Amino acid sequence: MSQTHYPQYRDELNKLFGELSKSQPDTLKAFSSLSSAAFKPGELDHKTKELIATGIAVAARCDGCIAYHVGGAIRAGATDEEIGECLGVAVLMGGGPSVIYACEAWKAVQQYRESS
Repeated sequence: MSQTHYPQYRDELNKLFGELSKSQPDTLKAFSSLSSAAFKPGELDHKTKELIATGIAVAARCDGCIAYHVGGAIRAGATDEEIGECLGVAVLMGGGPSVIYACEAWKAVQQYRESS
């Protein structure tokens, strides 16, 4: 199991995002706009979209994405049971490697709950 502390990792990534934005302002502004548009509530609410992003983060094996979207799902009101089901679907879609990243995502859930 990795030594990643996901809430802290998210904070570090936010800082680095700000620094990278100074070098690539147009690109990162466009990315931020895309993210805002994608997470805007519509037929799917914000929580559902965060759960989808969490599942994709696990299937894509992206630690930083896990840090962002597990925290986002929790802030949007996702329960541990909802996140657990999301992780089960991610394992289905991503196979064996996704089991490992689902464990990482579950660790992130625990860390976010402890830091609340």
